[in-house]
Amino acid sequence: MASKGPVEGPSIGFDFSNYARNQYLGQTMGGLPKATSTGTTIVGMKFGGGDSGEEEGIVLGADTRATAGSIVADKNCEKIHYLTPNMRCCGAGTAADTEFVTNLISSNLELHALSQGKPARVVTAMTMLKQYLFRYQGHVGAYLVLGGVDSTGAHLFAVQAHGSTDKLPYMTLGSGSLAAMAMFESSFKQNMKREEAIALVARAIRAGVFNDLGSGSNVDVAVITKAGTEMLRNYEMPNERGVKSRNYKFRRGTTAWTKEDVRNLLVSEEVAVTAGAGKLQDTTEASQGMEVDA
Repeated sequence: MASKGPVEGPSIGFDFSNYARNQYLGQTMGGLPKATSTGTTIVGMKFGGGDSGEEEGIVLGADTRATAGSIVADKNCEKIHYLTPNMRCCGAGTAADTEFVTNLISSNLELHALSQGKPARVVTAMTMLKQYLFRYQGHVGAYLVLGGVDSTGAHLFAVQAHGSTDKLPYMTLGSGSLAAMAMFESSFKQNMKREEAIALVARAIRAGVFNDLGSGSNVDVAVITKAGTEMLRNYEMPNERGVKSRNYKFRRGTTAWTKEDVRNLLVSEEVAVTAGAGKLQDTTEASQGMEVDA
Protein backbone atom coordinates (compact mmCIF):
# COMPACT_ATOMS: atom_id res chain seq x y z
CA MET A 1 0.00 0.00 0.00
CA ALA A 2 1.54 3.30 -1.12
CA SER A 3 1.98 5.89 1.59
CA LYS A 4 0.59 9.38 1.08
CA GLY A 5 2.58 12.53 1.72
CA PRO A 6 1.66 15.09 4.35
CA VAL A 7 -1.49 17.08 3.70
CA GLU A 8 -0.74 20.77 3.30
CA GLY A 9 -3.03 23.12 5.18
CA PRO A 10 -4.42 26.38 3.83
CA SER A 11 -1.99 29.26 3.55
CA ILE A 12 -2.20 31.61 6.51
CA GLY A 13 -1.16 35.27 6.55
CA PHE A 14 -0.98 38.08 4.06
CA ASP A 15 -0.84 37.40 0.33
CA PHE A 16 1.47 39.72 -1.59
CA SER A 17 1.04 38.03 -4.97
CA ASN A 18 -0.91 41.02 -6.32
CA TYR A 19 1.96 43.38 -5.59
CA ALA A 20 4.01 42.14 -8.56
CA ARG A 21 0.91 42.23 -10.75
CA ASN A 22 0.18 45.86 -9.81
CA GLN A 23 3.77 46.85 -10.53
CA TYR A 24 3.60 45.17 -13.93
CA LEU A 25 0.30 46.87 -14.77
CA GLY A 26 1.74 50.20 -13.69
CA GLN A 27 4.69 49.81 -16.06
CA THR A 28 2.59 48.72 -19.04
CA MET A 29 -0.13 51.36 -18.48
CA GLY A 30 2.26 54.23 -17.94
CA GLY A 31 1.56 54.61 -14.23
CA LEU A 32 -0.94 53.42 -11.67
CA PRO A 33 -4.32 55.18 -11.65
CA LYS A 34 -4.71 57.84 -8.99
CA ALA A 35 -7.56 57.89 -6.52
CA THR A 36 -10.30 60.40 -7.25
CA SER A 37 -10.49 63.18 -4.70
CA THR A 38 -14.06 63.98 -3.68
CA GLY A 39 -15.38 67.00 -1.83
CA THR A 40 -17.86 66.94 1.05
CA THR A 41 -18.29 68.17 4.61
CA ILE A 42 -20.34 65.91 6.90
CA VAL A 43 -20.53 66.17 10.70
CA GLY A 44 -22.38 64.70 13.65
CA MET A 45 -22.62 65.31 17.38
CA LYS A 46 -24.51 64.18 20.47
CA PHE A 47 -26.64 66.53 22.52
CA GLY A 48 -28.91 66.44 25.55
CA GLY A 49 -28.74 64.26 28.62
CA GLY A 50 -27.07 65.14 31.89
CA ASP A 51 -28.12 68.46 33.39
CA SER A 52 -29.39 69.88 30.09
CA GLY A 53 -32.98 68.91 30.89
CA GLU A 54 -33.45 67.41 27.40
CA GLU A 55 -33.44 63.83 26.19
CA GLU A 56 -30.38 62.51 24.39
CA GLY A 57 -30.24 62.90 20.65
CA ILE A 58 -28.04 63.23 17.59
CA VAL A 59 -27.61 66.15 15.19
CA LEU A 60 -26.18 65.38 11.75
CA GLY A 61 -25.15 67.94 9.16
CA ALA A 62 -23.97 67.97 5.55
CA ASP A 63 -23.37 70.34 2.68
CA THR A 64 -25.21 69.92 -0.64
CA ARG A 65 -22.52 70.22 -3.34
CA ALA A 66 -21.77 67.23 -5.58
CA THR A 67 -18.64 67.52 -7.71
CA ALA A 68 -17.36 65.66 -10.75
CA GLY A 69 -13.69 66.54 -10.73
CA SER A 70 -13.50 70.32 -11.02
CA ILE A 71 -17.14 70.60 -12.16
CA VAL A 72 -20.07 71.22 -9.80
CA ALA A 73 -22.49 68.49 -10.88
CA ASP A 74 -25.30 69.25 -8.41
CA LYS A 75 -25.75 72.27 -6.15
CA ASN A 76 -28.47 70.82 -3.95
CA CYS A 77 -27.97 67.07 -3.56
CA GLU A 78 -29.01 65.25 -0.38
CA LYS A 79 -26.18 63.61 1.58
CA ILE A 80 -28.12 62.61 4.71
CA HIS A 81 -29.49 59.17 3.85
CA TYR A 82 -32.40 57.30 5.45
CA LEU A 83 -31.72 54.03 7.27
CA THR A 84 -34.61 53.63 9.75
CA PRO A 85 -37.05 56.12 11.35
CA ASN A 86 -34.51 56.65 14.18
CA MET A 87 -31.27 56.35 12.18
CA ARG A 88 -29.65 58.44 9.49
CA CYS A 89 -26.30 58.18 7.72
CA CYS A 90 -24.26 61.03 6.18
CA GLY A 91 -22.18 59.96 3.18
CA ALA A 92 -18.93 61.29 1.77
CA GLY A 93 -16.87 59.85 -1.08
CA THR A 94 -18.29 58.43 -4.29
CA ALA A 95 -21.94 59.45 -4.55
CA ALA A 96 -23.09 56.21 -6.19
CA ASP A 97 -21.36 54.10 -3.51
CA THR A 98 -22.85 56.01 -0.58
CA GLU A 99 -26.33 55.85 -2.13
CA PHE A 100 -26.14 52.13 -2.87
CA VAL A 101 -24.60 51.11 0.47
CA THR A 102 -27.11 53.06 2.56
CA ASN A 103 -30.07 51.73 0.55
CA LEU A 104 -28.80 48.17 0.94
CA ILE A 105 -28.22 48.46 4.69
CA SER A 106 -31.59 50.17 5.13
CA SER A 107 -33.29 47.15 3.52
CA ASN A 108 -31.26 44.72 5.63
CA LEU A 109 -32.16 46.61 8.82
CA GLU A 110 -35.85 46.36 7.95
CA LEU A 111 -35.52 42.60 7.37
CA HIS A 112 -33.61 42.28 10.65
CA ALA A 113 -36.37 44.14 12.53
CA LEU A 114 -39.06 41.91 11.00
CA SER A 115 -37.20 38.71 11.89
CA GLN A 116 -36.41 39.83 15.46
CA GLY A 117 -39.73 41.48 16.16
CA LYS A 118 -38.15 44.72 17.42
CA PRO A 119 -36.33 47.73 15.92
CA ALA A 120 -32.66 47.25 15.10
CA ARG A 121 -30.08 49.03 17.24
CA VAL A 122 -27.56 51.56 15.98
CA VAL A 123 -24.67 49.20 16.70
CA THR A 124 -26.35 46.64 14.42
CA ALA A 125 -26.36 49.14 11.54
CA MET A 126 -22.71 49.98 12.25
CA THR A 127 -21.76 46.29 12.18
CA MET A 128 -23.58 45.73 8.89
CA LEU A 129 -21.90 48.75 7.30
CA LYS A 130 -18.36 47.92 8.38
CA GLN A 131 -18.65 44.25 7.44
CA TYR A 132 -19.88 45.17 3.98
CA LEU A 133 -17.18 47.81 3.40
CA PHE A 134 -14.36 45.62 4.80
CA ARG A 135 -15.29 42.96 2.26
CA TYR A 136 -14.25 45.33 -0.56
CA GLN A 137 -11.08 46.62 1.12
CA GLY A 138 -11.81 50.29 0.49
CA HIS A 139 -12.71 49.95 -3.20
CA VAL A 140 -16.28 50.94 -2.33
CA GLY A 141 -15.68 54.62 -1.63
CA ALA A 142 -18.20 55.29 1.14
CA TYR A 143 -17.13 57.30 4.20
CA LEU A 144 -20.07 57.48 6.57
CA VAL A 145 -21.18 59.26 9.74
CA LEU A 146 -23.88 57.10 11.35
CA GLY A 147 -26.15 58.51 14.03
CA GLY A 148 -29.26 57.22 15.74
CA VAL A 149 -31.21 56.67 18.92
CA ASP A 150 -32.36 53.25 20.17
CA SER A 151 -33.40 51.62 23.44
CA THR A 152 -29.86 51.99 24.81
CA GLY A 153 -29.52 55.72 24.07
CA ALA A 154 -28.00 57.96 21.41
CA HIS A 155 -25.00 56.67 19.46
CA LEU A 156 -22.68 58.25 16.89
CA PHE A 157 -20.23 56.29 14.72
CA ALA A 158 -17.81 57.03 11.91
CA VAL A 159 -17.35 54.24 9.36
CA GLN A 160 -14.37 54.45 6.99
CA ALA A 161 -14.37 52.96 3.50
CA HIS A 162 -11.99 50.13 4.49
CA GLY A 163 -14.23 49.07 7.42
CA SER A 164 -12.73 50.68 10.53
CA THR A 165 -15.08 52.47 12.93
CA ASP A 166 -14.90 55.13 15.64
CA LYS A 167 -17.37 56.06 18.37
CA LEU A 168 -17.08 59.67 19.51
CA PRO A 169 -19.32 62.44 20.88
CA TYR A 170 -18.65 64.51 17.74
CA MET A 171 -16.93 63.84 14.42
CA THR A 172 -16.34 65.19 10.95
CA LEU A 173 -15.53 63.53 7.60
CA GLY A 174 -14.86 64.66 4.06
CA SER A 175 -12.51 67.12 2.43
CA GLY A 176 -13.87 69.96 4.57
CA SER A 177 -13.54 67.99 7.81
CA LEU A 178 -10.55 69.94 9.16
CA ALA A 179 -12.36 73.26 8.98
CA ALA A 180 -15.46 71.72 10.55
CA MET A 181 -13.42 70.04 13.29
CA ALA A 182 -11.97 73.43 14.26
CA MET A 183 -15.49 74.59 15.10
CA PHE A 184 -16.19 71.54 17.26
CA GLU A 185 -12.84 71.69 19.04
CA SER A 186 -13.43 75.32 20.02
CA SER A 187 -17.14 75.24 20.91
CA PHE A 188 -18.30 71.71 21.77
CA LYS A 189 -19.58 71.06 25.28
CA GLN A 190 -21.10 68.00 26.88
CA ASN A 191 -24.91 67.91 27.26
CA MET A 192 -25.63 70.84 24.95
CA LYS A 193 -29.21 71.85 24.33
CA ARG A 194 -30.95 71.07 21.05
CA GLU A 195 -30.84 74.58 19.59
CA GLU A 196 -27.19 75.02 20.61
CA ALA A 197 -26.27 71.74 18.92
CA ILE A 198 -28.08 72.67 15.70
CA ALA A 199 -26.32 76.05 15.63
CA LEU A 200 -22.90 74.44 16.18
CA VAL A 201 -23.47 71.82 13.46
CA ALA A 202 -24.60 74.50 11.01
CA ARG A 203 -21.52 76.59 11.84
CA ALA A 204 -19.25 73.58 11.27
CA ILE A 205 -20.81 72.92 7.86
CA ARG A 206 -20.47 76.59 6.93
CA ALA A 207 -16.78 76.40 7.84
CA GLY A 208 -16.39 73.55 5.35
CA VAL A 209 -18.46 75.36 2.71
CA PHE A 210 -16.34 78.52 2.84
CA ASN A 211 -12.92 76.89 3.30
CA ASP A 212 -13.09 73.84 1.01
CA LEU A 213 -13.53 74.01 -2.77
CA GLY A 214 -15.24 70.62 -2.86
CA SER A 215 -17.92 71.66 -0.36
CA GLY A 216 -20.52 74.31 -0.98
CA SER A 217 -24.11 75.43 -1.54
CA ASN A 218 -26.53 74.81 1.34
CA VAL A 219 -26.59 73.31 4.84
CA ASP A 220 -28.74 70.25 5.61
CA VAL A 221 -29.44 69.24 9.23
CA ALA A 222 -31.12 66.17 10.74
CA VAL A 223 -32.17 66.01 14.41
CA ILE A 224 -32.69 62.46 15.71
CA THR A 225 -34.42 61.69 19.02
CA LYS A 226 -36.32 58.73 20.40
CA ALA A 227 -39.54 60.25 19.04
CA GLY A 228 -38.22 60.22 15.46
CA THR A 229 -36.18 62.26 12.99
CA GLU A 230 -36.68 65.86 11.96
CA MET A 231 -35.11 66.67 8.60
CA LEU A 232 -34.22 70.34 8.17
CA ARG A 233 -33.60 70.41 4.43
CA ASN A 234 -31.76 73.57 3.29
CA TYR A 235 -31.62 74.78 6.89
CA GLU A 236 -29.23 77.52 5.79
CA MET A 237 -28.54 78.83 2.28
CA PRO A 238 -25.38 80.92 2.62
CA ASN A 239 -24.55 80.90 -1.10
CA GLU A 240 -27.72 82.24 -2.67
CA ARG A 241 -27.10 84.05 -5.94
CA GLY A 242 -27.56 87.79 -5.54
CA VAL A 243 -28.59 90.49 -8.00
CA LYS A 244 -26.05 91.14 -10.73
CA SER A 245 -24.36 94.52 -10.75
CA ARG A 246 -25.22 95.08 -14.41
CA ASN A 247 -28.27 94.32 -16.52
CA TYR A 248 -27.39 92.64 -19.80
CA LYS A 249 -30.84 92.92 -21.41
CA PHE A 250 -30.98 95.21 -24.45
CA ARG A 251 -33.71 97.81 -24.89
CA ARG A 252 -36.28 97.31 -27.63
CA GLY A 253 -35.12 98.99 -30.83
CA THR A 254 -31.42 98.73 -30.02
CA THR A 255 -30.78 96.34 -32.91
CA ALA A 256 -31.72 97.74 -36.36
CA TRP A 257 -33.06 95.67 -39.24
CA THR A 258 -33.08 96.25 -43.05
CA LYS A 259 -36.46 94.83 -44.06
CA GLU A 260 -39.61 93.32 -42.57
CA ASP A 261 -41.71 90.55 -44.07
CA VAL A 262 -44.86 89.24 -42.34
CA ARG A 263 -46.37 85.98 -43.53
CA ASN A 264 -49.93 84.96 -42.83
CA LEU A 265 -49.86 81.40 -41.57
CA LEU A 266 -53.67 80.98 -41.51
CA VAL A 267 -54.86 78.82 -44.43
CA SER A 268 -58.50 78.87 -45.60
CA GLU A 269 -60.08 75.49 -46.06
CA GLU A 270 -63.46 73.95 -46.90
CA VAL A 271 -64.96 71.14 -44.88
CA ALA A 272 -67.20 68.57 -46.61
CA VAL A 273 -69.34 66.19 -44.56
CA THR A 274 -68.91 62.61 -45.71
CA ALA A 275 -70.64 59.34 -44.89
CA GLY A 276 -69.67 55.76 -45.55
CA ALA A 277 -66.38 55.17 -47.35
CA GLY A 278 -65.63 58.81 -47.98
CA LYS A 279 -68.62 59.44 -50.25
CA LEU A 280 -70.41 62.77 -50.21
CA GLN A 281 -73.55 62.68 -48.13
CA ASP A 282 -76.73 63.31 -50.10
CA THR A 283 -78.66 66.04 -48.31
CA THR A 284 -81.54 66.35 -50.86
CA GLU A 285 -85.16 65.99 -49.86
CA ALA A 286 -85.43 62.77 -51.89
CA SER A 287 -82.71 61.09 -49.98
CA GLN A 288 -84.15 62.26 -46.67
CA GLY A 289 -87.57 60.76 -47.58
CA MET A 290 -86.13 57.46 -48.79
CA GLU A 291 -87.52 54.40 -47.11
CA VAL A 292 -85.04 52.02 -45.59
CA ASP A 293 -85.71 48.36 -45.04
CA ALA A 294 -85.81 47.38 -41.44
